[in-house]
Amino acid sequence: MHPRLFAISDPDRPAIILPATGQTITYGELERAANRGAHLLRALGCVKGDVVALLMDNDAAIFELGWAAQRIGLYLTSISTKLSAADIAYILRDSGARILVASDRLAPLGQAALAEAEGVQGYLVAASVGPLKNWSASAVRYPETPVPDESAGTDMLYSSGTTGRPKGVKPPLPDGPLDAQTALEGMGTALYGMGQDCVYLSTSPLYHAAPLRWAMTIHRLGGTVVVMDRFDAEDSLALIERYRITHATWVPTHFVRLLKLPDDVRARYDHGSLKAVIHAAAPCPVPVKQAMIDWWGPIVHEYYSGTECCGITALSAPEWLARPGSVGRAVLGTVRIVGEDGREVPVGETGDVFFSDGPDFAYHNDPDKTAAAHNDRGWATLGDVGHLDPEGYLFLTDRRSFMIISGGVNIYPQEIENILVTHPDVADAAVIGVPDEDMGESVLAVIQPVENVTGDAALGEKLTYFVRAALGSVKTPRAFVWRTQLPREPTGKLMKRKLMDEFRGSGAKL
Repeated sequence: MHPRLFAISDPDRPAIILPATGQTITYGELERAANRGAHLLRALGCVKGDVVALLMDNDAAIFELGWAAQRIGLYLTSISTKLSAADIAYILRDSGARILVASDRLAPLGQAALAEAEGVQGYLVAASVGPLKNWSASAVRYPETPVPDESAGTDMLYSSGTTGRPKGVKPPLPDGPLDAQTALEGMGTALYGMGQDCVYLSTSPLYHAAPLRWAMTIHRLGGTVVVMDRFDAEDSLALIERYRITHATWVPTHFVRLLKLPDDVRARYDHGSLKAVIHAAAPCPVPVKQAMIDWWGPIVHEYYSGTECCGITALSAPEWLARPGSVGRAVLGTVRIVGEDGREVPVGETGDVFFSDGPDFAYHNDPDKTAAAHNDRGWATLGDVGHLDPEGYLFLTDRRSFMIISGGVNIYPQEIENILVTHPDVADAAVIGVPDEDMGESVLAVIQPVENVTGDAALGEKLTYFVRAALGSVKTPRAFVWRTQLPREPTGKLMKRKLMDEFRGSGAKL
């Protein structure tokens, strides 16, 4: 389906709610804004296959521009507001963006990026500063009716990856009508019961792939998207109660923060409207997910995929309860586990996770990265390690690039992190390998203690015993360092590469 259908049949239906500003945008208003934006983009010279870039906070304009680009065959590239001007300029150049539209408060960042990206036209949502023109004032002069040459567009998003600069994923443009069903639309209706009555809570920045794609999927289904400007655990509970949220997407870090709330705060809010909560982005520690199911009931769903969308696995809460730790069976593509010799390994054995028979993808302007993500049979990998059980359920171990080799033993940090975050004195944890003269590498834990707990030798000793009792001595960290906060994306994704660079670099000290 498509939001235009609901703009015609029920124009006053709320499409977007922004609690931080009290703003509500109806489907009728969204349709008119998208049509005006499409006309303006055409007037600025954009033709099918061109790229329009966004540098925005969680603002309604993301959807107005997103649906404008979708209906005239453009690629939408939404850029992280946390990047430097140099990295933003790199994405503008690499993607070939014709237009950049930025949130008003990001005018200085937008100007600095455009200074390094020649030929890109710049706009702010509702202001004008220097070379950045006023998008809203320009668009309002154009018709509210559709452009005559509509064709379907899609997104071209940049993966944060684990090394180097962001990688652009540019799929082929859709060749069907504007309202052709997408993979997420089918997944949302079949697995999660999403539809016109859906009131969806968007908990993460919309410049990331999953939050943007799920929110626009809700618009295809005629539901209402309630957008948090930033994640706060208690605020999310209050919004669930206030708006009678039926569906929401999360990352495991969100669950950890929810579970760390005091019991009286968790009990204060009604969550009975929830029908399905969906998490992804990283493996969820088994005790954390079990605690969420105990709290919210068997409505906690999970899927595994990536910006590249070369395959998807998914499973329900009942399936997970029967197989704790699994990320599900394939619902798009076929999972293949491949050993170091390039051959598939038997069921139960660990290897690199590949997908066959899924959508094709390539990293834009980077044939070497594209080749590295595929094997000689054309199967694609997101860089993770795992195994399949006899029923075809996938269990992830960790990312290949994060593996620690200590004394010849392969150690996967995710397993240790999953234990550490369950300790009552730990708010967040990251585990990396650091150089060791005797063992090659040793295990280092970087810990963010909970509020009012001091990171010191006594806490380190307590955590040593805790991990050793759960995982044994080989996987127990040999050292602990303390941080007031770990480097995470606003989506909750741990930027482990920053810690690895810090502690593996020459002259690094613990």
